[in-house]
Parts: sequence; structure tokens; C-alpha cells
Amino acid sequence: MTATDLASPPRSWPRSGDADGVSRRRGDTTGVGAGRARWERPARLALLTGTALLYLVGLSSSGWANQFYAAAAQAGSRSWKAFLFGSLDASNYITVDKPPAALWVMDVSVKAFGVNSWAILVPQALEGVAAVALLYAGVRRLSGPAAGLLAGAALATTPVATLMFRFDNPDALLVLLMTGAAYATVRAVETPRARWLVLAGTLLGFAFLTKMAQGLLVVPGFAVAYLVAAPSPLRRRVIHLLAGGAALVVSAGWWIALVELWPAGSRPYIGGSSGNSVLQLIFGYNGIGRLTGSDNNGSVGGNAGGGFSSGSTGWTRLFGTDMGSQISWLLPAALVATAALVWLTGRRPRTDALRAAVITWGGWLLVTGVVLSFASGIIHSYYTVALAPAIAALVGLGAAELWRARGEPAARWWLATLVGVTAWWAFVLLGRTSWHPELRWIVLLTGAVAVAALAWLRMRGPVVAPFVALALLVAPTAYSLQTAATAHTGALPSAGPAAVGGFRGGPGGGRPNGGGFPGGAPAGGAGAANNGGPNATGAIRGGRGGFGGLGGLGGAVTVSSALTKALTAEASRYEWVAATTGDNEAASLELATGESVMAIGGYNGTDAATTLAAFKALVTAGKIHYYVADAQGFIGSTAANTSVAYAIQQWVQQTFTATTIGGTTVYDLTATS
Repeated sequence: MTATDLASPPRSWPRSGDADGVSRRRGDTTGVGAGRARWERPARLALLTGTALLYLVGLSSSGWANQFYAAAAQAGSRSWKAFLFGSLDASNYITVDKPPAALWVMDVSVKAFGVNSWAILVPQALEGVAAVALLYAGVRRLSGPAAGLLAGAALATTPVATLMFRFDNPDALLVLLMTGAAYATVRAVETPRARWLVLAGTLLGFAFLTKMAQGLLVVPGFAVAYLVAAPSPLRRRVIHLLAGGAALVVSAGWWIALVELWPAGSRPYIGGSSGNSVLQLIFGYNGIGRLTGSDNNGSVGGNAGGGFSSGSTGWTRLFGTDMGSQISWLLPAALVATAALVWLTGRRPRTDALRAAVITWGGWLLVTGVVLSFASGIIHSYYTVALAPAIAALVGLGAAELWRARGEPAARWWLATLVGVTAWWAFVLLGRTSWHPELRWIVLLTGAVAVAALAWLRMRGPVVAPFVALALLVAPTAYSLQTAATAHTGALPSAGPAAVGGFRGGPGGGRPNGGGFPGGAPAGGAGAANNGGPNATGAIRGGRGGFGGLGGLGGAVTVSSALTKALTAEASRYEWVAATTGDNEAASLELATGESVMAIGGYNGTDAATTLAAFKALVTAGKIHYYVADAQGFIGSTAANTSVAYAIQQWVQQTFTATTIGGTTVYDLTATS
């Protein structure tokens, strides 16, 4: 930021053009005028190039990252049915417990470039660069290029964003689609036509096909912004909203209808559902269950705050040990910025686009933040990446508009508060780790200089702006660089160095970033097992550890060369070269062998995807070669005596002879007892 590009006082739309290089004329389809600053294009190029380097350099160091989704991408590249349904295996026994949109992108990449770490991970990195570009464009359109650059840089360097845009979970595509929908909403508010709102609805429909209900948490803010500020009569605004809603329903509903109408006997079981129904998955396990802990959400590791839930529920959850260092670096600044923008725009016309933007991104932050704070089902700390674009946009808009209005004492104090609270909170977060302890003092000193200059000294812009930018971005940028330089694998990745202390986080509070399960290898972060390629070798290790079988729930594992050789021998004769209890175990075997493996009980080992009788029939028909045992006997998260997977395991142990291959207990289901 410089005094030149932000020197003009606050304005309301409509206007014909502004000195800061951003057109504020309603209906302008370019968002830029003839007054584009010379530095804007190279600055934007630097932002996107830096983002690409952050997300792409050393990308393959994480191997498969989350082998669960990597195996599904491998399956989708081999089978069109697996592609369509999001199956874990190419023989289409069971799907992953999410809809398949994120997998479709990875499937295409794997089909083009082969089954390797880079092909699995590069789509997410490119999605991250695209999200930063869209956020820049949306914020720039409202408040000028400096605001767009700050917002884009804030998103790019949010630690959990760096983590997720280098990882193969669905969250990367989710963030891109929601950011694209926010940009479309910004454009929709400018014009009396419905096309941009229809585009927003379409993008949110595909966000639903990426991560179901989480993709819809932004809808209230977007809808209210358009209903309040669009330049057309109320009746037309309502009709346009209905058109956008219809686009959402169609873009998400076609796949839901296809799955529900497809004969269940000729498609895979819907993983995560209790009755092989995608509707139950939507409203149960991935819907109400995430809020209440029902539908097998609360049974993995107990109540909120332990096991699969990040921190105790409540208003401080986003600032606690598990989530704080992931997302909250600029969260206090975003809250201050929101209040300041409400103050700046309070008396502007109904159609003021800046106020509409506050509703858009403020609604996104409010609804998603409250849900993540109070949901008592399975909530991982990396889910907070869904907040990153909203936080970044509000900080960019707030800082730029307050800087532009700094001739007023109140605006200077608002901006000084925004910078001061950010530096203080970074000081607190950095105090939770022993990593580079000098950094927290640098941030605090930089923030103090910026606050003093803004509130009292009134120094010239070129002198103050660097201190403001450093106070806002240096700490999360350092954490993001550490995250990018660290390999992350397994089901529970976490950004940044180890953190302790902070707000009480329940039984899981104070755990090191990187996650993991007691007694086993970390589920994410440095030191997790290396499962970097299809020929990985070594003893099997996993989240639950133990000798004799596969790891367990959520852990990254490797497969011995001896077991790989046994499973691939005469693989073409079998529909599944092996069966095992859960998805993560099956995924590791699939990636090691390149063949289909049956995950009998789905992700948690508890899905009733088959029956004992049906499994026996498959064995009798010679469809399955081996059964691979779990290290601890059974990993299922509910009572073993009610689990189909447990009954199958007991039958296998009683019927077939156990042998050890590469340190792993297996049963040859084709051998007579």
C-alpha cells in the first residue's frame, strides 16, 4: 500500500471512476478502468507467482498425503463407474464418505499423468492459486488493487490454506468454488441481470458435490447481500434469488438423483451412510451428524474435544490450541475490519457495493465460524480453511478503506486497532511454540511502530505501509513457509510447528500440530510414515500401531515388498486381491499394488456395506484372494459384536489358516482349511 493509490477519501457507488484505478460504475464488466496503476500488473503477477511457488515447490515430499483420497483417485482413473460414484476401489465395492467432485479433478490428472504423488497433489495447488486470483479480483473490484493484493496475500499465507492447497483432501476445491461464488455475487450486486447470481448458484451446487453441507454455509450471506443491495426492484431481486437457488439445486441435484435412482445392486455402497443412501449421507453423517455428534460422528474417540473433534465447543474454539494456529492469525483483524466497514458504510445508499461486500464476506465468516465453533460431531482443525477467504477479504477491504479515510481521526484509530490486535494475537500464538522465539518479538515491535505511526505520528504512507503489511502478514507467512517445507501425510494434517497451551481444548487440547493417535505414528506432519509411491516398501505402520497387521483408523501406512508381491501374484484372477476392515487399510494396499482391495466396513470399519452371507458367497465364487488382518484385532468404532466387519473377521479367523507375509497376518481365502 502507498499513499498514492489509497489517498482518496471513502466513496459510495455509483461513480464513473476513481483515482485508485478501480472502476466503481455499476454495470462495468471489466472491473478496471483506463486509470490502472502501472505497478498493478507486475504486483498481481508477483502475488500469483509467489503463491504458485509456495504451493508447488517440493509438493511431492508428502507422498500420497491422504492415501484414502489418493486410492480413490487411482480407482477413478481406471473405472468410469468408480469415477462417477467416487469409489474407493476400481471394482466398486464402496464409495468414499464424501461426494466425488474433488476426486473428479484428481481422476483426470491421474489419467493424464499416471498414478504418482505429483499428479494427485498438483490439482489442489492450482486450485489454491486460482482461489487467490479470484479473491484478488473480487476485492480489487470493490476497493482497488492494493486491497486486492493484501487480501490475496492474506489468503495465500494463511497456514491452513497452505496446508490444504498442498494436500489431496476435498477442502481445496471447496474453497475455490466458494471463492468463485463470492466473486460472482460481487458481480451480481452490480447489475440488474440474474446471470452472475445463476453462476454463483451453480458454483455452490458443485461445492455441495465437493463436501456437502459445508459448501452451503456461505449461502445466507450471499443471498442477503443480493437481496439488500442489487440495483433492481424487490420483486425482481427475489425472482433472481430463486433463479440462483434453482441453479444450485440443479448443479448439485443431478448427481444425487442419479445415485438414488441407480439400482443399488449395480453401484457401490454409499460409504458413510447407514442404509446405502446418499440422502442419508447428506442429512445424517455429513449433515446433522456433524452438528450433533449423531450418525457415527460422536462415536470415534468420544465426545467433542477428543478423538476426531478439534477442541471443546464454544466461542473460543477457533482461537484454541487445535484451531488457533491454523486459521486465527487475522481473525481478530477481520472482526475489527467488519465493525469498521459497517461504520464507514452505515449511511450509504441501499445499493452501495462495499456494504454489500461486508454482508457477503461477513455473513460467510459469521455462519461458518459459528458452525465450526459449536459443532460437536467430527470436526477437524483443517476444516477452518473454509474461513480463510472471508477473513482475507475483510482484512483487505477494511485496511484499504480505513487507510483511504485516514484523514479522519476515527479511521486512523480503527486502523491502529486492527494492526495492534493482529500483532498482539500473533505474539500470543507464537508464544505457544518454541519455534523461532525471536519472531514473536519482531512482530510485536513492528506492530507497535505501525500503531504509533497511525494513531499519533501520522507519518507519510510510504513509511508506514510496510510496517502495517509486516505486522499483518509476517507471522502467518512464516508458519506457511514452515508448513510448505514439511511433509504431511495421513488423515489429520496440521499446519505449522508444534503448539501447546492456549484455550482449553478438551481431552485433545495441547496436542502437537500434526495430530495422530496415541501409541502410533503421527497422522500428519513431519515424521509420518513415508507412503510416497506405489512401490513403497517397509513394515506396515499406522495410527494404531502394533505388530502383525495393518495400522488402523486414519494412519499413514506403508506396505512391505513381500506383501505387495503376494497380493499382485495372479491378481487378474480376482475382483479384489484382498479384503480388510477399513478404508485407510484398503487404500494403502491399493496404492502399493495398483489393484482393488475391499474395505469391508468403510472409513470407520462400521458401515454395513455387506453381510456375512454375501461375503461368504464372494469367497466361494473366488472373487477375493486374501484377507489382511488389523493389528489390534478390530478397528471399528462401535461395539464389535454389532459390526458386520467384525463378524466377517471372526469367520475368517475360524475358517482359514493365518500366515505371516512381511510381518503382516493374512489369510488365503482360496485355500481350503
